[in-house]
Amino acid sequence: MRAGVSLEQSRAVTPVSAPKRERFCTMSNVDGLEPVATFCGNCNCGCPQLFVDPAAPNDRRVILTDDFGQRIQMSADQFSSIVADAKAGKLDAITTA
Repeated sequence: MRAGVSLEQSRAVTPVSAPKRERFCTMSNVDGLEPVATFCGNCNCGCPQLFVDPAAPNDRRVILTDDFGQRIQMSADQFSSIVADAKAGKLDAITTA
């Protein structure tokens, strides 16, 4: 801590505006991935997509991308759990939030 600065002042956070992110970014490297589904697909905004990577280890074979270029990798068992929860209605509240 600097001299003459209280503990509360040293912990103060200055808000910073985050730059706006465009919604048409996509995951750039999809070579070797097998496309399974595109969610939305009614626009040209880089919609979320579901892929299978046959070359990946079993625990990272299913890939879900978002429209900001990010991705989540999971096993087929983990993905099947999400599908089962969706079919059972456990995710319905998210669509009305």
